[in-house]
Amino acid sequence: MPNFCAAPNCTRKSTQSDLAFFRFPRDPARCQKWVENCRRADLEDKTPDQLNKHYRLCAKHFETSMICRTSPYRTVLRDNAIPTIFDLTSHLNNPHSRHRKRIKELSEDEIRTLKQKKIDETSEQEPKHKEVNNSNAQNPSAEEGGEEQDEDILPLTLEEKENKEYLKSLFEILILMGKQNIPLDGHEADEIPEGLFTPDNFQALLECRINSGEEVLRKRFETTAVNTLFCSKTQQKQMLEICESCIREETLREVRDSHFFSIITDDVVDIAGEEHLPVLVRFVDEAHNLREEFVGFLPYEADAEILAVKFHTTITEKWGLNMEYCRGQAYIVSSGFSSKMKVVASRLLEKYPQAIYTLCSSCALNMWLAKSVPVTGVSVALGTIEEVCSFFHRSPQLLLELENVISVLFQNNEERGKELKGICRSQWTGRHDAFEILVDLLHALVLCLDGINSDTNVRWNNYIAGRAFVLCSAITDFDFIVTIVVLKNVLSFTRAFGKNLQGQTSDVFFAASSLTAVLHSLNEVMENIEVYHEFWFEEATNLATKLDIQMKLPGKFRRAQHSNLESQLTSESYYKETLSVPTVEHIIQELKDIFSEQHLKALKCLSLVPSVMGQLKFNTSEEHHADMYRSDLPNPDTLSAELHCWRIKWKHRGKDIELPSTIYEALHLPDIKFFPNVYALLKVLCILPVMKVENERYENGRKRLKAYLRNTLTDQRSSNLALLNINFDIKHDLDLMVDTYIKLYTNKSELPTDNSETIENT
Repeated sequence: MPNFCAAPNCTRKSTQSDLAFFRFPRDPARCQKWVENCRRADLEDKTPDQLNKHYRLCAKHFETSMICRTSPYRTVLRDNAIPTIFDLTSHLNNPHSRHRKRIKELSEDEIRTLKQKKIDETSEQEPKHKEVNNSNAQNPSAEEGGEEQDEDILPLTLEEKENKEYLKSLFEILILMGKQNIPLDGHEADEIPEGLFTPDNFQALLECRINSGEEVLRKRFETTAVNTLFCSKTQQKQMLEICESCIREETLREVRDSHFFSIITDDVVDIAGEEHLPVLVRFVDEAHNLREEFVGFLPYEADAEILAVKFHTTITEKWGLNMEYCRGQAYIVSSGFSSKMKVVASRLLEKYPQAIYTLCSSCALNMWLAKSVPVTGVSVALGTIEEVCSFFHRSPQLLLELENVISVLFQNNEERGKELKGICRSQWTGRHDAFEILVDLLHALVLCLDGINSDTNVRWNNYIAGRAFVLCSAITDFDFIVTIVVLKNVLSFTRAFGKNLQGQTSDVFFAASSLTAVLHSLNEVMENIEVYHEFWFEEATNLATKLDIQMKLPGKFRRAQHSNLESQLTSESYYKETLSVPTVEHIIQELKDIFSEQHLKALKCLSLVPSVMGQLKFNTSEEHHADMYRSDLPNPDTLSAELHCWRIKWKHRGKDIELPSTIYEALHLPDIKFFPNVYALLKVLCILPVMKVENERYENGRKRLKAYLRNTLTDQRSSNLALLNINFDIKHDLDLMVDTYIKLYTNKSELPTDNSETIENT
């Protein structure tokens, strides 16, 4: 959508000009000056937020000294910039023309007031300039650390220009390595013969560019001592941090412009031996597209309270996001980490009540609930399931072997066998019905793994055979059998509910209404747990008998039982107390926590989507549920009337007009801007993590993150390079990176080789 200049008698728009367009500032005092200078009466009653969101001025209305062109991609205003260049008379030449941007006619008193204000401002600035000049004369060194305007005016020396070009070449190499996923280090030390010097990948690329004729690098190389590294590890780290910060800032700038966002973390990952949390943000961009972008890794802390503090500090202070605009938070974590991330969520909710804690649309509810169960046996079983799935996806031959076994076992039910073979080719462990599938597949998995381990034709290498033996032992353990059967039965009550949450918008809306029934069913199970557990344990026993698995208690419990001769605890009662009861109790509580009153209210607001309205016969009451977002609306006083118009618009639509079925479709309606409150509500609802990203093109952050982790060895991963690789399509500003490096790590007279590290003379 093009930007139009708000100045009177100015017809420029962004699609017809290379000029920069600037938003009205949010600062009330400065915004007022912009409005006064524009002389448009219709802007005077608008708030700074409304002006910032909907109005722009082109660069032609600012003095050249007020504009900083930091790079070919970026033009910014100085913090104190005020527009002063306006054409307020040309419309007088054609008095009959209809002018959309009417100019406010000033009275004689207002003209005198404006003149006096300019005289006062000028008189205030003169003493300040004198003081600055006097202080600079007395203290020349202060001039170097002064304001940016003074630095911009000073011309660069030849040495400084060469230094900047040299730094730019280094940054180009680092960015190339990040985007192409090339690790900084080369060969391992134990791979290199004694006495032979082999450069790392960064040094090798430097030498390649020197040999290809890059004059700046060649000149610097010739003046560097023979026994020093051309670019030290310390300098590489500093430059990578700047690259990461600048690339991240490009995304965060869009997030800030959209106001509202949600925070999502993915599963804990290993980055060069240290645990990190990948962090993503959701927001709606200027083109009304819901995007989910990766913004960086956060070091994981074992202490939940410390993790909560560092999480908040990183997002607000280091990354500069205002958590007052955060409207959702979700955490996808494996077993063992969920309780700590729940502490993080509750601490953020205490400070920011509108940052609703929700499920993430990319994770099935049943798997999310299973991972959060605080029972050791459940965590072990989930890990085993993931390992089995990964094992068979190592090669097509292993999958084919499993499919052959399935074909033999399901000869009498070929349709189910065909379905299971198709499921095995996918990442089935993330499905809503993963435990039902596992129970059906268990016999085939045991026979296949046992066959691979005992194969006499030596078709498999020792590693494959060894892994098959270990995994077969794990899934034929009675404790594993009982665990998956109990999880299958308990989570059957939430399966349909969870599937609807990942469905269409109307499915999500009606799922919110079915939560009460789900909780009622689970509470009934809890009240009659002895009866339900008896059926579950009998199913597990029958499955174990079918697979010729001995029914026994875990070794730890058997040893404790031997020492206590009076213990009368049976296998059935043991699993009831240690597995069934805590699992059901936890799932009930977890559902109540994740689907809080605020979360359910937000989901009820989905009746704003026209297709949902249609299913409800246009008899909806969004006003009551939208109260929680009242402060986010541009015109909250007109909400009721606007919602009435919105309903009437769709109720009396033409016969050939289809009702938009998703928030994405509603946001892209041509006339959505005529409903500013509805538009604002849809944007906030859209970014809730529980809502799926309708257009897969804008879910790149998570996909690229998974690809990076899959394609990069653990010890070669770098949080800095990862951000460059995942966000490879974001424009980078080399000049800004170089200037930032010079300000942070060098004085004007310093050269980066001061950071060099000594190496052996080769």
